[in-house]
Amino acid sequence: MFRYGLMLMPLLTLAGCGSDSSGTDSNASVEVCSVADQKQRFFEHMKQDYYWADQLPQQLDLSQYQSMAEVLEALRVPQDRYSYILTEDEYQSLFIDASYYGFGFSALQTNDNRVLIRYNYPSSPAAEAGLARGDELLKIEGEAVATLLAERRYQDALGPNQEGISRELTWQKPDGSQITAELTKTQVEQKSVFATQTYQLADNSRVGYFVIDSFIGRTGDDLNQAYNQLAQQNIDHLVIDVRYNGGGYIQYANQASTQAAGNNVLGKVFAEFRFNDNNASKNSTLDFDLGEGIEQLNIDTVYVLTTRATCSASELIINSLKPHVNVINIGSQSCGKPVGQEPTKICDKRTFEINFALFNSAGQGNYFTGLTPTCNVADQIVADWGSNQDPLTAAANYYMENNQCPASAAVDAIEQQSQQRQPQPLNNLREKRKTVF
Repeated sequence: MFRYGLMLMPLLTLAGCGSDSSGTDSNASVEVCSVADQKQRFFEHMKQDYYWADQLPQQLDLSQYQSMAEVLEALRVPQDRYSYILTEDEYQSLFIDASYYGFGFSALQTNDNRVLIRYNYPSSPAAEAGLARGDELLKIEGEAVATLLAERRYQDALGPNQEGISRELTWQKPDGSQITAELTKTQVEQKSVFATQTYQLADNSRVGYFVIDSFIGRTGDDLNQAYNQLAQQNIDHLVIDVRYNGGGYIQYANQASTQAAGNNVLGKVFAEFRFNDNNASKNSTLDFDLGEGIEQLNIDTVYVLTTRATCSASELIINSLKPHVNVINIGSQSCGKPVGQEPTKICDKRTFEINFALFNSAGQGNYFTGLTPTCNVADQIVADWGSNQDPLTAAANYYMENNQCPASAAVDAIEQQSQQRQPQPLNNLREKRKTVF
């Protein structure tokens, strides 16, 4: 049974995929109803469809809670870090548009008042100006970033997310050189697959590499562009970089996996869906399928780069491929989300409570503490995508040449700082959007 509309949240986009097993109309136009009605509908829905419904009370004094969100917090079980609720406006803005007004870069703020560039979006103002992964932002309009952060003026200094807003930025490249340029905010398309490239190792074998930032509505086409390019290069190894991928549509995690492994997995089980006892009739399996994919590489060893920000559908790539091909996971423990959601519309809200658990063809799942890497290597923002100066990429290359992990493998200060800011991964798109400018 195909479940392409389901999402391994917390990163999703695009409407038209909701399933409403509680009886409400997920395809209806926006319905405005009283807060009391919202809370009652949501409570009944949770008792029917929440994956851990057997742990919920049958009665709840809803007058004690001011909103559906408060009801969710009262009902949430300890292992559920991922259920949430959006207004219709938030849903439209975050998940349907898949674009925003800005400069087009994602940044990490460290505890010692530095701003490091995680990545840029292709064709954005940041990309056109040469601001790239591994760079450090030094000044905004001549003021030191360290000062702006210390005085909590950093966000304001970058200006509102409106078309035409310009700022003079100064940044430092990994080689120590500095660049100053004026960037103007425009509508940035959030391309989900980028940095596609090939390179050669010392043994003359060829490596294909690309980044999957998310699994959203455009990902099928984005994956095809990447795989079409690699299929022409006669590659021997494949590196899929999902270190900051918070998840999204299951169908594109399936497509990415199937295009990578091809004949090694076609026709075999990609994932098993298990719902609660109320919805046991929905239990089903999903086979590996090219979906919108065109090219397939038939790779029998896939290298996957991960961090604690690797979540949900990106974890599914690793877990689903493991019974069928060799998966070498380079990086740190992933976030730990072996569950997913069927988005449901209740009045003028979209609810994203956990509805099902996922297992691979060998029955392996329940990795709530994350997937353990083959090689434990710290993510450091010191070089651009695919560079051998990047610790994760370098470790993957080392493993290809030596069939073992490199000696270095501890979580570095930068990743620790990131985890201190987000002690439990908050990988839904609202949280990720806060790091994008």
